[in-house]
Amino acid sequence: MDAKPFKIFVVEDNEWYNKLLVHTLSLNPDFEVEGFFNGKDCLNRLNDLPDVITLDYRLPDMSGLEVLNQIKKENEEIEVILISEQDEIEVVVDLLKLGAYDYIVKTKDIRERLLNTVNNIRKRSGLKKEISILRKEIQNKYNFQSTIIGESPAIKHVFELINKALLTDISVTISGETGTGKELVAKAIHYSSRRKNKAFIPVNLAALPKELIESELFGHEKGSFTGASYQRIGKFEEADGGTIFLDEICEMDISLQAKLLRVLQEREIVRIGSNKAVKVDCRIVVATNKNLKEEVRKGNFREDLYFRIFGLPIELPPLRERGNDILILSKSFIDSFCKQNNLPVKIISTEAHKKLISYSFPGNVRELKSVIELAVILSDFEEIQASNLVFGSEDILPNIIHEDLTLKDYEIRIINMFLAKYDNNIKLVAEKLDIGVSTIYRLLKAEETNHQE
Repeated sequence: MDAKPFKIFVVEDNEWYNKLLVHTLSLNPDFEVEGFFNGKDCLNRLNDLPDVITLDYRLPDMSGLEVLNQIKKENEEIEVILISEQDEIEVVVDLLKLGAYDYIVKTKDIRERLLNTVNNIRKRSGLKKEISILRKEIQNKYNFQSTIIGESPAIKHVFELINKALLTDISVTISGETGTGKELVAKAIHYSSRRKNKAFIPVNLAALPKELIESELFGHEKGSFTGASYQRIGKFEEADGGTIFLDEICEMDISLQAKLLRVLQEREIVRIGSNKAVKVDCRIVVATNKNLKEEVRKGNFREDLYFRIFGLPIELPPLRERGNDILILSKSFIDSFCKQNNLPVKIISTEAHKKLISYSFPGNVRELKSVIELAVILSDFEEIQASNLVFGSEDILPNIIHEDLTLKDYEIRIINMFLAKYDNNIKLVAEKLDIGVSTIYRLLKAEETNHQE
């Protein structure tokens, strides 16, 4: 049972029918029901915040349409159920467009229909409240002033740029090495912006096979190609009203860049297999670990798309250029990891401090987090020692090859290790291992098949 009663106003000028509706709804002890005989009296009590108003379409002082408009103007969260003696299709359509939840005709089964409708609204209201609470939790989680940690001049400059990004819907280009926190910054921008109550949709373009990117972004109609057994809504439609984050934008094929440019110019998408344009309104945030201008010069990235998406540039500094932020971040990671795992909080020894500061951290913040969490586990005492800090790939190979496996199994294990290290960026892993992207997909497919067997 809800702590707060579910409040319902019944607006009906016919005294007998008013009592019937009030009695019907009052049978549920969780409902607090009050009757009104005209629109004016109901409107004067909107400050009582009813959850639902049942509204007779024809009232002595105002039309149902006028009352509905005033209710929605005062508080659009209040659900309105219109009740009328006759089924007028054109009127129904107009009222639903203006925000009415339902239109019920006065028939012998009205009590059952009304109770079902109100119960549905109540369930929906509970779900909306849960979503609202979750959204607030996420917004607090990605408040950049508490989640992007550091006091160095370099990171403070990033804070200044994020604040500027919040003033408008300007496109944002986030650049920086792998592991510097590009997606975290994108989320911080979204959840601090006016679009925070809508969806944040991330798309890692490097992790998608080339032939699937168009369908992933723009969607497809059922039967538009082999295997398209249902209609798919693309990421741009999912992000409508919110933010779409295109990670590793440089990995998008040049042929698809033209389609992306059209979407950004026209603010509409066309699903594969359809001729119908669908309007979309979403903020664009892109990220790359490459120099976009250099990619344009090389012919790998369209110049017109570059100018369209560049917007406000935010370059994230590598960890090695952030000085004592390494120690500040380390303490934060220790506190968080120990809390999550019910471990006593540990401190870092002076020698471990020196080792952390002297290391270059090619994997940046992501690598530091992994190093610190491993150090907490390896440490047998309250203080983390320098020997507990394991950097780079040292000691990895002995751990990989201690079992008797086939060469293919070793290949799969190494690929999975590199995918974890480089955030599932398949193209980057292919470059690091000097193998083809198709080889990685083939081995991962083989692994999946083995698991199914």
